[in-house]
Amino acid sequence: MGKLKHPIIVGVLTLISATGLYFLFNWMFTRPDPASAQAAPIENLFQAHFIMMAFLFALIMVIMLYAVVVFRRRPGDDTDGPHIHGHTGLEIAWTIIPTIVVVGFGVYGWVLFDEVTAEQPDEMVVEVVGRQWSWSFEYPEADVRSARLVVPVNQPILLEMYSEDVLHSFWVPEFRVKQDLVPGMMMPLRITPTEIGNYRLQCAEICGTSHSDMLADVQVVSQADFEQFLIDSAFRYSDLSDEARGEQFYFDLGCNGCHSLDGSVNAGPTWQGVYLREELLDDGTTVIADDEYIRDSILNPDAQIVQGFNPGIMSAQDFVTRIADLEAEILRNEGVEIDVIADLIAFMQTLDQ
Repeated sequence: MGKLKHPIIVGVLTLISATGLYFLFNWMFTRPDPASAQAAPIENLFQAHFIMMAFLFALIMVIMLYAVVVFRRRPGDDTDGPHIHGHTGLEIAWTIIPTIVVVGFGVYGWVLFDEVTAEQPDEMVVEVVGRQWSWSFEYPEADVRSARLVVPVNQPILLEMYSEDVLHSFWVPEFRVKQDLVPGMMMPLRITPTEIGNYRLQCAEICGTSHSDMLADVQVVSQADFEQFLIDSAFRYSDLSDEARGEQFYFDLGCNGCHSLDGSVNAGPTWQGVYLREELLDDGTTVIADDEYIRDSILNPDAQIVQGFNPGIMSAQDFVTRIADLEAEILRNEGVEIDVIADLIAFMQTLDQ
């Protein structure tokens, strides 16, 4: 019993400490309630890591502190400590066992990755576009565009994601899955939402000045509410008024990523009360934000910079290409020519101070 005394005490203290650390880690690393089928296996992986971290930290610290306290040099003891050459079996064990654990976690992660990315039956496709600094969503089967992501509960979803400029990252914490958007590539992400509610999509890849404002609402709704959303969102641009089309273009083109409607300052000036507003430019001159100035600012954004804002934020070439593509799409689908910039200006005229 004498030889086993210390190992037994260390073992008990390690288990007690590991249990306390496990609950401490869960409290420290608070996570929102899971809301997708993919979240469950990922949450299990979290728990496995917490258990392993708690055990290893407790094992190391308990052995170290126990040795410091129990085997400390006593007052008046000037003798040499025992010479210990080593223990071959112990050295083999602490090499092989950690290797097995690390490889095991690697295999576990591989299996889990295959599980959460596996193709699901009856998937509904939603196309996601990320751009500096906004999101847009398209439902190709219903020909619907939206600035918010609305999906039916318990419906497998395939998100086909594109970036129009730089790296972005799609992340809804409650879904637990995350995927980078790479320019020039379609990046897929599969989710099956399981809880009705309102969530927040945020970009998890630092993508420029207004990265922290690259947010979008996510709503998980019943099947009936989703079908009503598609009905309410279906429209022809040509059926809308100029002002209503301009408001739709504000979201479709990602203007909301830089220009607020409520007076708050983002990467660009707010559109609240912008029409016919006197703007102070960075060269000290002033200009009236009339039709000509607004159109020129869209086509050549760095020509006249409003004081307090930086040039180079908006790529004129990319934005003009977006406008041209949208006008061509409307002409192709609806048979009418639309002046997108004119409609944006008409929308601005409705935004009083």
